[in-house]
Amino acid sequence: MNRDIFISGHAIAAARWQQALPHALIAESGRGFGIGPNDLVWLSAELPDWRSRIAELVRQNGCSVVVLSLQPDQHEAIAALELGARGYAHALAAPSLLREIATVVRHGGLWVGEELISRLLGALQSRLPAANHGTLAALSQREREVAQAVTSGMSNKEVARVLGITERTVKAHLGAIFEKLGVRDRLQLALRVGAAATMPAGSAPAPVSGASSPALSFGPMALAAGAA
Repeated sequence: MNRDIFISGHAIAAARWQQALPHALIAESGRGFGIGPNDLVWLSAELPDWRSRIAELVRQNGCSVVVLSLQPDQHEAIAALELGARGYAHALAAPSLLREIATVVRHGGLWVGEELISRLLGALQSRLPAANHGTLAALSQREREVAQAVTSGMSNKEVARVLGITERTVKAHLGAIFEKLGVRDRLQLALRVGAAATMPAGSAPAPVSGASSPALSFGPMALAAGAA
């Protein structure tokens, strides 16, 4: 199965969720649905047991989980990721954004929003060595500038301002960078750049995607290398 299942104790955003994903199932508990590994469960952070439910859904059912909160909070987001969620977003996010989140998560990515990504990248920067020239050799000069700025924790808006280009141009450069370096997102980019800088000459880079990738720990949290 390949279903979207919203588990929530309230119906405040049900119409919005149904608009985003017309075939989605919406229920208070989600139990009895026979949830499987190909299902995407959207779990409300307003449920008193949402933390334990993540572990249950991920470990027992093998599905992907996105936590939805009416009052998004950085610490809550980190807790959700630590427990195994693949995404964290506002419960009232626009339908188009919910569809984008679903696409990213189903393709193995991690969704936490640009603000939190920038904070995480800033924390990663203090743990990772500077990029060497070989890592970014496949990129153009401008792409290298964008990659280094993003890896330092800048948002697209900040990169655009610093480099004197538009946010649309930053996104276009990021798309080219991800394709050339074989990464899916900003966190993978930071991990690939840091890993390549510490590898002996001639070594092949370790994979940075997939659930079996090694974890990189910082602060109270460990992020899988395949996360973004």
